[in-house]
Order: sequence, then structure tokens, then C-alpha cells
Amino acid sequence: MTKPTLPDQSQILEAERRIRPHLGETPLLTVPDLDAAMGQSLGLKCESLQRTGSFKVRGALNWLLTASEDELKAGLVTVSAGNHAVGLAWAAAMQDVPLTVVMPEGSSPLKIRRTRALGAEVIVQGTIQQAVALCHELRDEKGLSLVHPYNDIRIMAGQGTVGLELLRQLPDVDRVLCPIGGGGLISGLGLAIKAQRPEVELIGVEPEGAATMFNAWQKQDASASLDSVNTWAASLAPAVVGDRTYAASRQVVDRIVTVTEAGIREATRRLLTEARLYVEPGASVGLAALVENRVPPEPEKTTVLIITGGNLDPEQVSQCL
Repeated sequence: MTKPTLPDQSQILEAERRIRPHLGETPLLTVPDLDAAMGQSLGLKCESLQRTGSFKVRGALNWLLTASEDELKAGLVTVSAGNHAVGLAWAAAMQDVPLTVVMPEGSSPLKIRRTRALGAEVIVQGTIQQAVALCHELRDEKGLSLVHPYNDIRIMAGQGTVGLELLRQLPDVDRVLCPIGGGGLISGLGLAIKAQRPEVELIGVEPEGAATMFNAWQKQDASASLDSVNTWAASLAPAVVGDRTYAASRQVVDRIVTVTEAGIREATRRLLTEARLYVEPGASVGLAALVENRVPPEPEKTTVLIITGGNLDPEQVSQCL
């Protein structure tokens, strides 16, 4: 079987130069109250403060800025539970390119509104599997260009710029806890970090009810899908990962742990109340891994949590408080 093509360090560096004029660097914060509660110092890489509210805009913009004239002229289609939709809609609007987004039922009302407000056509359709199927149908019927939310080297390279920033901000980082949905972020970030610091421990974190990458690892099969996904962290709930993100994760991720729904709620509450960060559930799973001792505290290690997004519906605030 042919190995899938992965982005290399030069492509990630090129992506950073390409998107930097449009996107700012996100802060790496420390929170003494949270450090005391967790028994070790933590860095919080706050992609929740990125333009459009998540890291997803990095990959989306890199895709748009490297797209061919034919790809753009055809119009774009994608499937997303929310953050990729918002990020791609912003990038597409900047380039004046038409975009259709298929979102599964139960997607964040806030993310649906923001995607539409940016000019994209949004279709809400069934489960995530049904949404993916409709996205592919629209691509084939209308000749649209598919922008995959994670299994694309241009998307992965864009997400990898998070890792480049982190190494500049904290060159002596020892371990990084990163949420996993489809795997685009942890793949790109891991490729970027390990090219410079292979000794950094990279730990992926997934909800127990949507442990898609963990399932693929267990079955040693990138195409292994879950029959159903059930988690409050909707941004981490694809039914299947991709061949590229699976291959990259095997190369750069040291281990994957899973966390409970109760742990995700508690971690979201702590980030709201102790870190004063408005953070969505999927962004909280790294802290949940520490709260539930799935990753024991190691005070001697410099640890960073990737806080992936801050597009939190007001209703979710009351649920975790």
C-alpha cells in the first residue's frame, strides 16, 4: 500500500509565512490558580483567542491561499461540526469564493449563525455520517472543490503553525497535551515540533464517547469508524479519521488517552472560573486528562495544553457551571 503524503517542515514554514500577514500569534498563558490546583505549572496555548475563535482558520486560510484558479472558480464545499466551517467561511469571504457547508444536526447554533453571517450557505443534515455523505454528493453533482476539514496536507500544514509558534514561545517544553478530532491539528503540530525537538512528548486526548483515533490505533486501520459518537465535545466527534492524519499520528504522537464527559465538564468549568478563559468543551480535554489523572502531574516537566477553541454557546456555560 502506498504511504499517504504528509506535509514536511518546509511546507509548514511556508504556511506560516503565507498566513502570518492575516492571522496573529496566539498567547501562551500561565494561570497560577490553575497550576496550584493541578500540582504543576501549565502553559495554555490559547487558540481560543485566534481570529474566528479556533485554530481551524490557520489550515483553512492556507488551503485558500494555495488553491488553484480552477479549484476556486468551481466553488467550495465542506462538512464541519462548526469551527472548520467558521474558519473556512471567513477565509472564503476574504477571497470572495462561494462556499457551501454541510453541518450535522446538533451542531452549535452559535457556529451555524457565524458561518452564515460570513456568507456561506449552510445545510444542516442528519448525523455526521449523513452530513459527510451529502457533502460528497454535492461535490460530485455540482463539481465543487472539497476542502476536507483535516485529511489534507494543506490543512495539516496550516495547523502545524501552532507548533512553530509554541516552540518560539517555550523552547524548553517537555510535553504537549492536544485534543484529537480528525487529527489535523495534532498531526501538523506534531510534525512541526518533532522536526525540531523529537524528545518532546506529544499526548493526544479524546472523549471516551468519540475516541476515533484511539479506535483506529487499536485496529491498526485508518478507515476504522465508530458506529456512533456521543460527546458534549462536538468538535471532537468525527466518525472516522483520515489516512494522512492516521499516518502522521503514528509518526509523531506518543500516546492517546481518553476522558469522561464528567471530566470534560469539570475541566471546562475550571478554565472558565480559574483561568477566566471562555473555552468550548473540545478545547478542555487536555485539562480533563490531568483532572482525571489519565495523565499524572509531573511537576518537573514543562507541560502545555493546546486550548483549541472558544466558540462556546451560552447554554453550554450554564451546563458546566
